[in-house]
Amino acid sequence: MALFQKAPSTPEEAASFAPLNIPPSEVAEMSEEEWYERAYQGDNSPQLTIRAVLMGSALGGLLAFTNLYIGLKTGWHLGVAITACIMSYSLWQLFMQMGIAKTQMTILENNCMQSTASAAGYSTGGTFVSAIAALLMISATEDNPQGEHLTYGVLIAWTFFLAILGVVLAIPMKRNMINQEKLKFPSGLAAASTLQSLYADGTEAARKAKALMWSGIAGAAVPLLIDANFMVDRVKTSLEATYYKAILPGSSKLFDWIPGRGTKIDADGVTVDAKPSDWTIVMDHNPVMIAAGALVGLRVALWMTFSGLALAYFIGPAAQLSMSPNIDGIDFAAVTKPGKAWKEIGLWLGAPMMVASGLLSFAFQWKTIGRAFKGLGGNKGEQTEADRRAAEVEVPTSWFTWGMLLSGTGVVAVAGLEFDVPYHYGALAVALTFVLALVACRATGESDITPTGAMGKIMQLTYGVLLPNSSPTFATSNLMTAGITAGAASSSADLLNDLKSGYLLGANPRRQFIAQFAGIFTGTIATVFGFKLLVPDATKLLGDGIVAPEFPAPAAVAWKAVADVFKDGIEHMHSMHQSAIFVGLGIGAFMVLAEKLAPKDMQKWLPSATGVGLGFILPFQYPLSMLIGAGIAHVWTKRNKKSSDDYLVPVASGIIAGVSILGVVAAAINNFVFVNPIGGN
Repeated sequence: MALFQKAPSTPEEAASFAPLNIPPSEVAEMSEEEWYERAYQGDNSPQLTIRAVLMGSALGGLLAFTNLYIGLKTGWHLGVAITACIMSYSLWQLFMQMGIAKTQMTILENNCMQSTASAAGYSTGGTFVSAIAALLMISATEDNPQGEHLTYGVLIAWTFFLAILGVVLAIPMKRNMINQEKLKFPSGLAAASTLQSLYADGTEAARKAKALMWSGIAGAAVPLLIDANFMVDRVKTSLEATYYKAILPGSSKLFDWIPGRGTKIDADGVTVDAKPSDWTIVMDHNPVMIAAGALVGLRVALWMTFSGLALAYFIGPAAQLSMSPNIDGIDFAAVTKPGKAWKEIGLWLGAPMMVASGLLSFAFQWKTIGRAFKGLGGNKGEQTEADRRAAEVEVPTSWFTWGMLLSGTGVVAVAGLEFDVPYHYGALAVALTFVLALVACRATGESDITPTGAMGKIMQLTYGVLLPNSSPTFATSNLMTAGITAGAASSSADLLNDLKSGYLLGANPRRQFIAQFAGIFTGTIATVFGFKLLVPDATKLLGDGIVAPEFPAPAAVAWKAVADVFKDGIEHMHSMHQSAIFVGLGIGAFMVLAEKLAPKDMQKWLPSATGVGLGFILPFQYPLSMLIGAGIAHVWTKRNKKSSDDYLVPVASGIIAGVSILGVVAAAINNFVFVNPIGGN
């Protein structure tokens, strides 16, 4: 059986490969034997074609910028499969109208396309918003505030091998979790349902595509207005240098009429009362966080805003007054500037809160953990007809073996040569990654939540004990061993979501695996170059205490905090920071216990540990924007649920895609065309 297939050449041939007339929800309940008999059509129906892989690679490359941008802003990674399906279907309709294409892609071609796009746009970016960004932060010093980037070669090799590792780790899990146990994998079900609705109702597909397109165009205009430095800054420009600025400011001080708390030092060195804007309480003009809030939901956004206000009005001002001697015996405050409160005290509350809640939530999934290892044993009985068919269409074990050898060797080599991880500890990290990815994938299948943060923290804690913290490269080794697990686990879960979608549509899993693998190449290049463009140096992540950082990277902040505690020892921290760590751990654990013990109808009213923690470690403008978006989505859903169900995701995704992609363009303009002198941005 040839893996790559020929695309339909005539409309009549394309029409002969119609979608299943069985809804995905019904396919999901079939036994494996019934699936082969009634649903499987992957032998003959065009699926893995050159045009599907090329379209998926192109869309995935663009959506990789989207996820990188959102991840650096919020710490979240958004699935791209549904957005890619709508975009691909719409573009192919346009190509047919223009005469560029003769036939529409079949539904299984589009499914393969979304696998390629998902690998490129999702699987390759996780490590950049966590471990890689945290590493850049750690490299920044007072003498070199810009920090030191890893080279392109190292970033490409690391990303590529991690993505392969994640993809091949999913191979032994697929048949058990999807075919036999029939785990839900809700995102995979949603993608399959979206594809079937697109092919069943062309009018509805066209409306969704227009919503995505127009919202994308609107979003794309914003970075060109508030990010790209097109204009000469008349205030700063001098005989020695020319400074540039954006057409419009990125934020407004709309809330300075409200009384503030605490103090700040003005330009003349005089202590004055701080205003809300000094605590980053401003209105961000970038709509990307509003769109992200619409997808995240009201509960998380509300609690983010609550903790952000608590930081600005109570915790931060108190921290300004809390003095403690440093290692030289000189007193210093727990918060030195209002604009730094989120990373000087908020970090030590929020990060432990998220660590405790993530690890405890993970521990409560002990049944899931047990089922993961029990299910890995497979079918020990007599071979059935389904076993024989599976041997022909499922990904063979030999691919897993060779893929593990290639990716595992590559990961261990890069970790040892570039990050000073001893080779035996690198090999141990790969082995532990298989165990933790197995658990993470099952959690995704059962709940649609991939606990990559918790997986990474487990590895950080493990290597915090194994590696000597006296080593000058301890923080680097701690971060990158954790990055192995987080990156590979998210890639494995993403592939299983895509394979679930294909299973529900009757696809050939072996061909879909090849499509997923192909997306790694485009995703690696797009993510590495996108990261270097968006974050040319550490100041983009750390800010300067007056202006909030362009990318606060909350996931990276949490990872860096854990590495710092292990490296420096808690005894060297400010006394209030030490107390905040234990308070944060306690609050995070309490929130998880409260949610587990509360009646189900009360759980939605309880505080979100994720929301509260993120509100402490983000500049306030971001939670505020997300609250606005979540509020809009909530009202929309209450007033017209059908309209919200149909258009909320396309509109929000379009805004995010437009802002993110043009945000990269604006960054390129600032870095290569209208370049400000150092310190001039």
